[in-house]
Amino acid sequence: MSNAFETAVKTVRFLSVDGVEKASSGHPGTPMALAGIGVELFTRHLRYVPTEPGWPNRDRFVLSAGHASMLLYSLLHLAGYDLSLDDLKAFRQWGSKTPGHPEVGHTPGVETTTGPLGQGVGNAVGLALASKMMGARVNSPNDAIVDYRVFGIAGDGDLMEGVASEAASLAGHLGLDNLVLVYDDNKITIDGPTSLSFSEDVGKRFEAYGWYVQHVDGHHPAAVGKALDAAVAEPSRPSLIVARTHIAIGAPTKQDTSGAHGAPLGKDEVLGAKQKAEWPTEPFHVPAGASDLFRARVAENQKVLADWKGRVAKLGGPRAELWQKLSTRQVPASLLDELVTQVDGKADATRSLSAKLEQKVAELVPSLVGGSADLAESCKTTIKGSGEVKRGEHAGRNLAFGIREHAMGAICNGLALSGFFVPFGSTFLVFSDYMRPSVRLSALMGQPAIWVYTHDSVLLGEDGPTHQPIEHVAALRLIPNLDVVRPADGLECAVAWAHAISRTNAPTAMVLTRQKTPTLARAAGFDPRAILKGAYVLDDAADPDLVLIATGSEVGVAVEAKQLLGDSLRVRVVSAPCWEAFCRQPESDQRAVLGSGVPRVTLEAGRTSLWRGVTGEAGLAIGIDRFGASAPAERIADELGLTASKVAQAIRERFAGGPR
Repeated sequence: MSNAFETAVKTVRFLSVDGVEKASSGHPGTPMALAGIGVELFTRHLRYVPTEPGWPNRDRFVLSAGHASMLLYSLLHLAGYDLSLDDLKAFRQWGSKTPGHPEVGHTPGVETTTGPLGQGVGNAVGLALASKMMGARVNSPNDAIVDYRVFGIAGDGDLMEGVASEAASLAGHLGLDNLVLVYDDNKITIDGPTSLSFSEDVGKRFEAYGWYVQHVDGHHPAAVGKALDAAVAEPSRPSLIVARTHIAIGAPTKQDTSGAHGAPLGKDEVLGAKQKAEWPTEPFHVPAGASDLFRARVAENQKVLADWKGRVAKLGGPRAELWQKLSTRQVPASLLDELVTQVDGKADATRSLSAKLEQKVAELVPSLVGGSADLAESCKTTIKGSGEVKRGEHAGRNLAFGIREHAMGAICNGLALSGFFVPFGSTFLVFSDYMRPSVRLSALMGQPAIWVYTHDSVLLGEDGPTHQPIEHVAALRLIPNLDVVRPADGLECAVAWAHAISRTNAPTAMVLTRQKTPTLARAAGFDPRAILKGAYVLDDAADPDLVLIATGSEVGVAVEAKQLLGDSLRVRVVSAPCWEAFCRQPESDQRAVLGSGVPRVTLEAGRTSLWRGVTGEAGLAIGIDRFGASAPAERIADELGLTASKVAQAIRERFAGGPR
């Protein structure tokens, strides 16, 4: 180990310790153990330029073990990113650039938001897949515009979580040789030694997935460097480096103990560790020369970046045009208008109506890619005329995720994080629970993922309550920054796609039916842009007695229920495909749709709890607050009060004779 390398390692190690100590909160042991591996990656392997952190062909580093965030912050500081020593001193404090777990868009140099264990592994797979897919589109045999690599660090917790296993399995199947994952095998978790619950051979598991696996002493720099060189050179498989490390290495009493995992070492332990390492005891010490190896690496990378920019500038013809469209995720301004022209007015299931529109979106937005969790035929999400992404064949747009909802979500987030693609992942709505952590993270990270959920209610029928979602739409609506769109017919489906594609900094969940829905009648001259506001008056009444708000397949029921009520009650029917979008409208616009001082009734085939905040005590929320049943859809609708006659009856009973 050179003196410069040793100095860098100790600087990273003790900056991490001091950051946690000053915050009186955090995880010091893992950064101490991984400092050497981190320095090796940042000074010999990663392609990055701190002054241009968004360089599209930079290598991506994913710290899936996000609790070790001080490791990443210390490395980024020494590498020259816009992260000062004062930022490190503000670790875990309000408004700082150094939150408790890394957050993309918050800290320069952080590629994804990690912390929920295993998610980073899935993101890394998605990022690596995006590099392959983008390269297949814009590279030529002698000119690689996109060929970035992905390096990641995962811990025991990451590899115990199922999402990592799902994602690793798919990565091996696809042969993502541009992915290198270092497994921090320190044999310690919060509760104690991993032997309490974990005795498998992780290396053999990954070999079975189709990965190239190596074992090294994580504290032996030459061995780590040699393993990384071999991993980068591997021509056909993703790589796992099982690095045996010692958590809190050098700590007098806490090395190899769970006491170093999730709490500061304590003053005496920090002092002892620094003395043992012959390191100054002053906190946040950065000696002269600590950044020398980083600066040398950045200087090399700046030449690579300059060469890359020159080659991009020389692109011409269709290749240049495609690069521009994909690198900016270009969306034509006319998208909504063009989608509206595709609406033929035929009654059909919204999953089928959406499928037809998706083809037009794909034609106009080349960044759109995606797939399903083995449900493409049911969800109807295949992009026609485009092949499947396969091992060694990455030019297609359709992804076969297999029955892996959890990994599908995390991989889609990685595809979005690449900056090149607008990914969608599809499955039945009831299985959105399997991927909820990924959906939540897409919202937290502000990524333009599109989640396409079909079979959206008890009206899917005979499959019964295990497949009939009840609480799922309401549960998705609870996620901040996620728009949940439940379109009622073809026109609303067209607007739903335009809305989802336009959300460049946020995800959208599209919730679609299996059963046919009627085409809704609208007033002459109706402007489809009104639907973009999230809710609009579909069928009005002069001086209404009540406002009936419905979503999705229940909008047609609401219109029919109004007809059954006749003159007994004057009803305004409001279609509300996206309540989140509606709530962002000015209050004056909301009042124009919902009225003022008029009782409200809501109708949706799902939990009523959130809608009760809309109706208030004076109104009525019609829905389902029990599990479904196995029966034909018609019988279920009748039994659970979702037919027009049952809805009209419920309204009469609540507002007998009308409120006047």
